[in-house]
Amino acid sequence: MKSFFKLLIVLILALVSSNSFSQKIVETYQPAKQDSLRIGTGAADFLPYIQKGYTLMIPEQKDVEGVLIFLEDSGYDNRNRSAKSMYEQANDKGFAVLSVSTEVPFDFYFTAISLNTSHEQIKEAFSKHELPNENIFFIGASLTGHRALQYLKHQSQSNADFKLNVTGIVIVNFTLDWTRKWNQHKRDIRLNRINLWEPTFMNYMMETYLGGTPETAPEAYHDFSPYSYFDPKNRNIGIYKDYAVRAYIEPAIKYRLKKYLRTLYENNATDMVGFLAELELAGNENTELVEINSVDETAQHKTTQTTWELIDKAELMDWILEQVKN
Repeated sequence: MKSFFKLLIVLILALVSSNSFSQKIVETYQPAKQDSLRIGTGAADFLPYIQKGYTLMIPEQKDVEGVLIFLEDSGYDNRNRSAKSMYEQANDKGFAVLSVSTEVPFDFYFTAISLNTSHEQIKEAFSKHELPNENIFFIGASLTGHRALQYLKHQSQSNADFKLNVTGIVIVNFTLDWTRKWNQHKRDIRLNRINLWEPTFMNYMMETYLGGTPETAPEAYHDFSPYSYFDPKNRNIGIYKDYAVRAYIEPAIKYRLKKYLRTLYENNATDMVGFLAELELAGNENTELVEINSVDETAQHKTTQTTWELIDKAELMDWILEQVKN
């Protein structure tokens, strides 16, 4: 019996050791500069800059077949939180996972500086670690997903010598229509029934970097939106029509009604569905909508991050592999 337990312990230790050495984690970050960014009109409305850089997970016991890219903040919500949740599945299938951050906290990619910073870090990671420029997927919830679409737009308009061969996009419960979002926040501020930090912060940032409100600068809002119900041209749809696109939504209508007094209009799900509809009209036949519904949607705290956490990551990885084979 003792020998049996000894053998069992040896096997467990071997498995743990094998798993711990089956992937290589590389972290490359610069010290954050000693300055801050204005995010509002108040005397205390500043956020410190964060570290720019990247974290890369590389499978060590397999050839790298492709790369999953997350454009995440280094300073908030636990560094690389979303990317880490894909390490096991990606490693098993021979995919590297790259998480990239600029120095700007809660970066919306309003500026070419942010976009170019991310591009240079991606370029460095691919060159330095000899990553294959094929089977590339951008994945993200909240601002991570928003940044992915902004980066792909930037890449489509760039003459840079290095460009990613992107196969697909996985987008999770975030805003695509910034005209709608500005109006949602304006309503929140008018009702004054919830914590107004996010509505005031986001509207300040949009008005500052887009040069006004949707009423005074409509073209800027349309140009910044991958999809907008209010843009008759939907000018940016063509940028994404050749990618495989999977979108996850968690409408949680009752929850948002009770907690925020939100209508159907104040819901990211409306953007995601509209985006897929316009992609199909543009000729994209490889789109998919996945709706996540909780049994009691009034009982849980629901954010874009919790939507990401509910996703079956193994099944998502299977979908990614299907796109590679097609």
